[in-house]
Amino acid sequence: MDSLKDARVMRLPEVITVVGMCRAQIYRKMNNGTFPQSVRISARAVAWRESEIIDWLTSRAPSKAAPTHGVGDP
Repeated sequence: MDSLKDARVMRLPEVITVVGMCRAQIYRKMNNGTFPQSVRISARAVAWRESEIIDWLTSRAPSKAAPTHGVGDP
């Protein structure tokens, strides 16, 4: 861990709420390498580093500089 910000972890229910995807989508994206990998926190439990989830969400956010077009706009 580089800093204390990497210390907080999120369990699956919280990750589902924050990213708005179901469990199956999260694990599918993990297997495809397009979602942060979970870390084992005990013999039967995994979690995700909060910092990696935030970075993933930030990277997916639309750019504010990109023009947006509504329905019917040229």
